[in-house]
Amino acid sequence: MPFDPTERRRVGRTPLTVTRLGFGSAPIGGLFSAVADADAIATVGRAWELGIRYFDTAPLYGYGASERRVGAALADVPRDELTISTKVGRLIRPSDGLAEDAAIDRQELDGRQNAFYVGTGPVRPVFDYSYDGVMQSLEESLGRLGLEHVDIAYIHDPDDHWEAAIGGAYPALEQLRHDGVVKAIGAGMNQSAMLTRFAKEGDFDVFLLAGRYTLLDQSALADLLPICEQKEIGIVVGGVMNSGVLADPRPGSHFNYAPAPTDIVERAAKLAAICARHGVPMRAAAVQFPLAHPAVVSIVAGVRRIDHLEEYPALFREPIPADLWAELREEGLLAADAPVPA
Repeated sequence: MPFDPTERRRVGRTPLTVTRLGFGSAPIGGLFSAVADADAIATVGRAWELGIRYFDTAPLYGYGASERRVGAALADVPRDELTISTKVGRLIRPSDGLAEDAAIDRQELDGRQNAFYVGTGPVRPVFDYSYDGVMQSLEESLGRLGLEHVDIAYIHDPDDHWEAAIGGAYPALEQLRHDGVVKAIGAGMNQSAMLTRFAKEGDFDVFLLAGRYTLLDQSALADLLPICEQKEIGIVVGGVMNSGVLADPRPGSHFNYAPAPTDIVERAAKLAAICARHGVPMRAAAVQFPLAHPAVVSIVAGVRRIDHLEEYPALFREPIPADLWAELREEGLLAADAPVPA
């Protein structure tokens, strides 16, 4: 049966809850194209009106702009009805000062992300997964959000920084959780292997997994999801459209924030053709598929415009016949052991 986007699910073993549909705020930070403050704030406000009560942000998104916009939009809503997550691992610093700051290793500048966010001004993200860096990051995030605490803090994309993340960022988040500055801790990544390692070696409440448990890519099914189900670690799924190729499977579409390879476009096109045969919008199948797994508590939809946001509740409620899921399995497009919506 279809899903209720406003249904609340418990986050791991914590008392926190998130709505099945969460708001992902990378786009309103200016991902790929600039967004005006007023438009971003209006989109977040509309999400609240639609019943969304989980909002995810990060210092990286717009180099602080996303956090400021989320905080401004939600400043007057009841705080006890709201769940907000942000991230640690990057500090936002004036770009003019970086060249003169001998304390900052130039290799630590996150140059990969510089082309992703537009309209950010003269600032740049600097990797810092140290204990002190995480404490500073949370303090600065709270200032931008206008809050005294956030509900969830994720270690953000520590792909090349395992030792610093587990030895510095994780103990800092544990302390922040102990002190009540955050209520739940986790990590947010575009891969499942390191999240699985975090699950084995730390005491985490929730992970944000982007792009690795979708209609197109179920690679997290074998390693991450079983241990999370066993240890009662909640999973928030991001990137259900795999950067756009599932919304529009054609040459030039994006996958993992880059132009999609030919084999990915072809696989997405096969998915689209089967969905069309069953009269189902592929975007609806992409939204509903990950929610069937018992470890998944929410999906976060990254949107920049109100009209795009307003499509999601309908996608949650779109009836999908069991025959569609069966055909996807028969064609080898869904893992045989992947749960599907009933």
